[in-house]
Amino acid sequence: MMKKNSFFVAPLAGITDKPFRMMVREFSPDVNLVTEMISCHSLVGRHKNCPRNFDDYGAEGNIGAQIFGADVELMADAARILQDAGAKWIDINMGCPVPKVATRAGAGAHLMRDHKLAASIMHAVVHAVGIPVSVKTRLGWDSAHADWRDLVNIAADSGVKFVALHGRTRAAGYTGQAEHPDVWDAPIPIIANGDIKTESDVNAMEKLGYAGVMVGRAMLGAPWKISEIITGAAPENIGQIVLRHLDAVIDYYGERGGVPLFRKHAAWYSAGMPDAGAFRVAVNQITDVNELKDKISEFWGCVAKK
Repeated sequence: MMKKNSFFVAPLAGITDKPFRMMVREFSPDVNLVTEMISCHSLVGRHKNCPRNFDDYGAEGNIGAQIFGADVELMADAARILQDAGAKWIDINMGCPVPKVATRAGAGAHLMRDHKLAASIMHAVVHAVGIPVSVKTRLGWDSAHADWRDLVNIAADSGVKFVALHGRTRAAGYTGQAEHPDVWDAPIPIIANGDIKTESDVNAMEKLGYAGVMVGRAMLGAPWKISEIITGAAPENIGQIVLRHLDAVIDYYGERGGVPLFRKHAAWYSAGMPDAGAFRVAVNQITDVNELKDKISEFWGCVAKK
């Protein structure tokens, strides 16, 4: 089994915000966190409608801040801002497959198609900050262009310290089983990402030469997942965990924004439980935080603090 500091929580858009990271830290104080992706345009412009543009990472332990964009200078500026905010390293998103990022914005996975631009961004970010820089990418744009090794070599030449490799192409999105190639000959450490859910998955990645693993969608509704993989034990009193997470969300976003946002988390926490479907239907109609707390308390049989 890999050491605790070889585990990473994947950056998940709309998921790994500050409240979620707080919950992960309850169970896994030593793992590496990565923020949800942050637009360099939004961050440098200090857009006030995006709370993560103003996060302070100083008390969050070993945390990397992930940025995306296609403007070389703005990416460098964004990296400096995040370094000043306390990020321990900067992660460059070169794998997001969604159209608004990978096609319309020319960022994310699009950089797998433009290695010259990718190299310029990596070089600029590395030289803009005094902290390590990493890259998160995929196997390639599609199966006919699975050229991740070329991008890893460019990253190494640019001064990037490590790469997280999602075992799917951009065309595959999040469908099908992730495929993890042998990386023993990589010039810099590679972190395996994609369908990492169990201890046996972790051991398999270690045998392929990966320096660490990054757990993503297995964390949904289970911020304790990495701790469970390492120790084999899942927590009890899930309802109290859900309520603490809700309180953190309300503190961060306020009731008006936090209650609708938390509905998806409530659904993930309840997955696989008896009457989960009826619970999700009821939760999706709730707009009042105390009513939501009552519904959570009723479902899990716990007591909420008002």
